[in-house]
Amino acid sequence: MTSPLPCSLATTRRLASGALLLLLASCSGLKFVPDGERLYTGSKVTITPPAGEKKVNNQSALQTELASVLRPKPNASLLGLRPKLYFWHMGVGKKKGLGKILADKFGEAPVLLSQVKIAATRDLMINRLHNNGFFNGTTSFEVKKQEKTAQVDYTALPGTVYRYTQVNFPKRDTLVDAAIRATQEKSLVKVGDAYNLNTLTAERVRIDAALKEQGYYYFAPDYIIFRVDSTLDHRATVDLRIKPSAPLKALQPYVLNAVKLNTNYVLTDTTMRKPILYQGYQYFPDEDVFKAQAITRATFLYPDSLYRRHRRDQTLSRLMSLGTFRFVEIRFRPAAAGDTAIVNPTTNSLNVRSRLDVDVLMTQLKKKSLRAEVQLVTKTNGFTGPAINVSFRNRSALRGAEQLIINATGSFETQTRAGGNALGLTSTEIGASAKLLIPRLVVPDLPLLDVHLPNSDFQPRTTLELGYKNITRTNFFTQDLFNGSYGYSFKTKITNEQEIKPIDVQYVRLANTTAPFDQLLVDKPYLANAFRQQFILASSYRYTYNQQVLEQRRQQIYFSGGVEFSGNVANLVSSSVGLSKNERGRYTIAGQEFSQYTKVDLELREYFRLSADPSKGNRLVGRLLIGAGLPYGNSAGTGMPYLKQFGVGGPNSVRAFAARSIGPGTYKPNTDADNKTSFYDQVGDLRLEGNIEYRQDLFPYVKGALFVDAGNIWLVNPDPQRAGGQFKANTFLNQLAVGAGAGIRIDVQFFVIRFDLAYPLTAPYGTPDNQTPRLNLAIGYPF
Repeated sequence: MTSPLPCSLATTRRLASGALLLLLASCSGLKFVPDGERLYTGSKVTITPPAGEKKVNNQSALQTELASVLRPKPNASLLGLRPKLYFWHMGVGKKKGLGKILADKFGEAPVLLSQVKIAATRDLMINRLHNNGFFNGTTSFEVKKQEKTAQVDYTALPGTVYRYTQVNFPKRDTLVDAAIRATQEKSLVKVGDAYNLNTLTAERVRIDAALKEQGYYYFAPDYIIFRVDSTLDHRATVDLRIKPSAPLKALQPYVLNAVKLNTNYVLTDTTMRKPILYQGYQYFPDEDVFKAQAITRATFLYPDSLYRRHRRDQTLSRLMSLGTFRFVEIRFRPAAAGDTAIVNPTTNSLNVRSRLDVDVLMTQLKKKSLRAEVQLVTKTNGFTGPAINVSFRNRSALRGAEQLIINATGSFETQTRAGGNALGLTSTEIGASAKLLIPRLVVPDLPLLDVHLPNSDFQPRTTLELGYKNITRTNFFTQDLFNGSYGYSFKTKITNEQEIKPIDVQYVRLANTTAPFDQLLVDKPYLANAFRQQFILASSYRYTYNQQVLEQRRQQIYFSGGVEFSGNVANLVSSSVGLSKNERGRYTIAGQEFSQYTKVDLELREYFRLSADPSKGNRLVGRLLIGAGLPYGNSAGTGMPYLKQFGVGGPNSVRAFAARSIGPGTYKPNTDADNKTSFYDQVGDLRLEGNIEYRQDLFPYVKGALFVDAGNIWLVNPDPQRAGGQFKANTFLNQLAVGAGAGIRIDVQFFVIRFDLAYPLTAPYGTPDNQTPRLNLAIGYPF
């Protein structure tokens, strides 16, 4: 006799199985396919080479091109489940309500086999085969049907590709034909290559670009035609010709006639005034705001010169990069004075030179502006408080498009972090800085470098900067910081930038110290070095290579490398003239020691987009930071200046640890005094840091990330008060702090808010003392 309990269990199992099958059927979407229809699940393209051949010409690219014509795109599925169809069904027949909202947000109507235009797709594939030189190519298809689904498979039979046996350029004795023949050496169409329509299209664009550099302003790619003879067996000849319908003006070069520079272009016509004549230019309206020389330096369209398109582009780029104009437009038109007749000295014949007038129209930004910002500042050393920043900008301070920027700042901050590792409970800062950006290299002519950079599209700059800041930590100290610099920055290509600072001076002065702070400096010699009054007399060079500006590239490289020297000239002069040293054995300037060191820092990043679609944001990003500073001479035994040392940790570094809470080496603050000064103690002369991050698009304007960070710093010289801090080649890799985590980024293109939650995995000294996750709130991406 059967017990009723097993029967109940069997019934329950059958009901559960039925419910699961019903759920899977719903998620698979097949129940939503209308009667008599089948759900289209996609297509496959197979290329079958001719007999005796393993592959056809450029098969991988051909496969991609054939697959690109497949339409429509099937419903998205994962492991046979199509939840978007389920959400779509929730909105069928509804005009409002939750079902309608979910359907609009997440739903997707079923894509049916009846919607697939199979014959048209096959014909498109045949067309693509012909475009790639497979003139005898054919395509077949097979519809594979299941009970509720169907797949369409296409098979391409390309046959043998046609190759060029002869490429003929124009032979007429005309100026334009001669100009086209002169470009043949760089032709994209060569004997032996396979016929390809895209290559022929690119060849027309290449020739047009070459002619645009030789005065042919009205020429266009469409005026070139290719006549291809493919009657021979798998061989083709191509003849390049100018269309008979091409207008006469497109077939002659043009010379620039009058070049008018209007620096105050508005709707009213200011060019009716009598212009200033300067170096052949007609300059409007006057020199009250910009001297004519300042604008002509950035203008590469010269009167009586041949029209060249890259000079037009260069002029646009240079003028816009001055930072003084809202818009710049360049207009060309037939010369009002008409063409000119010239005598050919060789043939003594009369020729006509076609001419263009040029209007360079510039719309100014406001010359002067004043901006004030009130901020809530949160610093990595635990201080938080209000701040105000006032900025004044003059976009033509010396009437040469020089930008003068004056900033004044003030803040009052207090420690809000429990056990904050900084000196003092309150901090007051006031400061001012002035920066002058000169849109040229203010240097004498150099033998190996034309300081005007005539072949660069980017405006070089000379920068002068002066600044002062006063920091007061209540009941501890007052510190004055002075800085001044003079340098140059310029770009020779869109990806390359160089910065040279021959002069970069900083002076730090400690004043109004209290007795407790003085005793702290006695107890901690390294802290005394960090706060010691000193000059930093530096010179530096930095080179940056950045492929991120090439947005279509799938793989982008960023590299920045810099080298900085300080105190070498001062030390050499001091020793050469026999100056005496102070009681610490250091040379001084006006009674103050100066630092002497060499510092190198390198940064390498790689951005790899996982999708071939440039609009997709899914990326794998890596970064490597290497830094080394070597103190010597006047700084021997004391380390580099505190302002120049490296720190690790924080929202843009190893995110599982607080800013400057890692290292040096295996050093760890153990006492209350150590914790109070750790923000100053935990810096070093050497740095090694690496990050890897996966970035994923989640929703519009919202991105996610998974990341791993590792890094540490070390000292060049041993420090008894920071045991384990010195770099040792056989142990440094075991001393890396490691953290991992996940993040959410709100990215609205011009502004990014970032939340990163990071968990410490390993500390330099072993297991982290605090193993709770750390939430980082920051603006912008970490790298």
